[in-house]
Amino acid sequence: MHKWFKILVMSMVAFSTIFLATGCSAENGKTTQETADSNKFPAFQTVDVAGNTVTQDIFKGKKITVVNIWGTFCPPCIGEMPELGKWAREMPQDAQIIGLVCDANGPDDKEITAAAVKILKDANAGFVNILPDDKLLKYLEGVDAVPTTIFVDADGNIIGEKVVGADVAKYKEQVKRYIK
Repeated sequence: MHKWFKILVMSMVAFSTIFLATGCSAENGKTTQETADSNKFPAFQTVDVAGNTVTQDIFKGKKITVVNIWGTFCPPCIGEMPELGKWAREMPQDAQIIGLVCDANGPDDKEITAAAVKILKDANAGFVNILPDDKLLKYLEGVDAVPTTIFVDADGNIIGEKVVGADVAKYKEQVKRYIK
């Protein structure tokens, strides 16, 4: 039995090495233009959870915007909200955080909006949280897990490395790299 276990482990290691060596980028097969466009946050016109109109102009005037993609169904997302709310209140002038409520089916999703408002209120997280329009819903198709946090510059370019999972310390590290 011990011999079979060793063979199984060695097979898994060999498979993992081959898989990693061949690459697993979602950009394989894309044109240069498609790859360049994938580094741009999509233009959008939507509303926040309070019903205020929000566009990609929200990025202007800030060196970096932390975009936290989260869902009302996600315990880790909800768990990090109090810390995100506190951090949002302490951020320097040239940085901000916004949330993107990924499980809303558009700006008119009243049920998810109500759940998000309650979560944000309970967590004292008063930063802007937007509901996805059609362009953002399309963008969210490429998000594999929540929370996923990305970083956007003043021109709407996605910068730095995305962070998958609730890790506010890593978010802060990314922001420090761009705020000097």
